[in-house]
Amino acid sequence: MSQDRKTTTAISRRGAIAAGVSAMTVSAMPVRAAPADGGGLGTAEAPISIRMAANDAFAKLWQTVLVPEFNKKYPHIKVTIDGLTYSEHLTKTLLDLTSATPAYDVICNDDPWTPQIAQTGALLDLKKDVAAWTDPDFDWNDFYAAPLAASEWKGVQYGVPLRSNMLLMFYNRTHYKKAGLPEPTPKLTWAEYMAQAPKLVQDVKGEGKVNAWAVSTYFARDQLTPTIWQAILNANGGKLLDADGKAAFNTPVGVATLQTFVDLLKYAPPGAKSHVFTEELTAFRQGQLATMFMWGSVFRGTAVDTASTTLKTEEVGIQVMPVGSAGPGTHRGIWSGEISKKTQFPRAAWALLQWMSSKDGERFASANVGSFPARKSTLAGKPEFPWLAPVFATLAQSYEVAQAGQMWRPRLAKSDAVQQVLADEVARATAGELSPAEALKNAAGRIDKLRL
Repeated sequence: MSQDRKTTTAISRRGAIAAGVSAMTVSAMPVRAAPADGGGLGTAEAPISIRMAANDAFAKLWQTVLVPEFNKKYPHIKVTIDGLTYSEHLTKTLLDLTSATPAYDVICNDDPWTPQIAQTGALLDLKKDVAAWTDPDFDWNDFYAAPLAASEWKGVQYGVPLRSNMLLMFYNRTHYKKAGLPEPTPKLTWAEYMAQAPKLVQDVKGEGKVNAWAVSTYFARDQLTPTIWQAILNANGGKLLDADGKAAFNTPVGVATLQTFVDLLKYAPPGAKSHVFTEELTAFRQGQLATMFMWGSVFRGTAVDTASTTLKTEEVGIQVMPVGSAGPGTHRGIWSGEISKKTQFPRAAWALLQWMSSKDGERFASANVGSFPARKSTLAGKPEFPWLAPVFATLAQSYEVAQAGQMWRPRLAKSDAVQQVLADEVARATAGELSPAEALKNAAGRIDKLRL
């Protein structure tokens, strides 16, 4: 999810280990039976300790802000959240879950990983295994379908959305005004956006030279670089894979949309070919970009937090990505919470995930740590701060757009391998090593050999 300080990863060691672990099953290993009461919720005399693995970009913030709030309701559950780097997160999670004595009771899992993790048999079914401890007002039906589906696999709900991220368009209102262009709306098409882009390469400081550019986003090789192209592809009705798991993107539409993505570099800052998450985010926050295509969770740090941005809240707009022939674009990136089947404290682990994804938990998290809600009631309600209102409206639309266009990474046990191939070939196109047509031909051939 999504992107939270996600870095370029090598296929070699990570892919080999992950592929090997994914073929394992928990049934082949001794499983400690949890107590009949699920281990309880702890007492003052005998508190319970549970451990959670999360992305290191937000693990510390969750530990310092969310856990104390959770402990107001559950004072006898001690929660430790360990941060894992994105490059090692999947591998370490798979190895831990399938070990005889896993360290983690709860894992926080990125959008495309649930199928690979679920096939190990190491996760609890949250609608069955912990149903006895589910609060009556938890209301599964209150979640938007797109974020909830990120942790569902073959009809089993393994997780709940904890950090619902969507790929969105950020724009600087000051730059558009300076260029004499209308402010973007959710009806803005890709054709209109590309026609306006040259005017957004401009001098916004009165220095007599260009000091601001139209756009930056992921251009270098990164697992999330292909999601930008895929958002354009999906907006034009294209898909990554067909019903048989074969590559479906090596088409005229696929080539044209990858060309659009590559053409963004014409209006990007010098050196943008090496840009991924940090570079584009820094450039936008420093007022060097009119737009960026980025994960929505950075909004608070980009438009509100004066310690991390030079922009004022009223300068920053947010909306779904431009419209293609089939509609607007976005891309789903959900971090979900899931529970190890080997935990000795499933009730306490579920208490944590329930609270984090509850109506109260979502409202607190969105206001205090920038985690986006996934519930209809939360997005329809009045946010705690005015700056959240446009964000909530955009999220609600993006969930519907993503669900309608199936705008997410492959839902496969080998999804990580597919994404690695796309990362390789899309980056070769943006680097100018291959034409878009050549890059997609290569990617399709490599993916079809994976035998998905």
